[in-house]
Amino acid sequence: MAEKKHTQDPLDMEEALSTSEAFIIKYKSRILGAIAAVVIIIAGFMGYKHFISEPNEIKASAALFKGEQYFGSDNFETALNGDSIGYKGFLKVADEFSGTAAGNLANAYAGVCYAQLGKYEEAVKYLNKFSADDQLVSPALLGTMGNCYAQAGQLDKAAATLMKAADKADSQALSPIYLIQAGQIYEKLGKNSEAVNAYTLIKNKYFNSYQSMDIDKYIERASIK
Repeated sequence: MAEKKHTQDPLDMEEALSTSEAFIIKYKSRILGAIAAVVIIIAGFMGYKHFISEPNEIKASAALFKGEQYFGSDNFETALNGDSIGYKGFLKVADEFSGTAAGNLANAYAGVCYAQLGKYEEAVKYLNKFSADDQLVSPALLGTMGNCYAQAGQLDKAAATLMKAADKADSQALSPIYLIQAGQIYEKLGKNSEAVNAYTLIKNKYFNSYQSMDIDKYIERASIK
């Protein structure tokens, strides 16, 4: 989550590194990317079943199939841009089948691929093109987008996006992850009251989450700055 200009991470200390919260923050891109990938695949399967009767959807779904295999094997460059044996790549699928559910899904896949490749501006561009309104896919992609903003040094946008992801997920499993990350960024920005608010949401609203067990120390740290 660290911006290049910052050399000290308030959670990068021996005590904190033993907690699951610190682990999540340290490996945020991989974890959030993995969450996004899982829910995207689920959404894709549901989309295929729902739209299978439409010829254009069949073509779009078929075009995605090989890309999903590359994606599943972490071959993100090929998944994104295609291969030499007929697979077009998520970028072309998203463009050619822009009016279909599978084309919409290709935008999400492309965004996650770019994030995994460290191309964060491109990742945000394609994640923003994806449209969904649910409590699984949308929050996961928002969380991934928030991490992309953070990696690109756009910390204010990152914190706001992660707070939005937490609110949209409204989940004991996902929301505390996003709130911890948002609080981390707010502390970096010196916005300690906002950090306290993010951590306090975990304490008050997501008190059944694992993260809530140690949340008082985060609140205390941000409060005394």
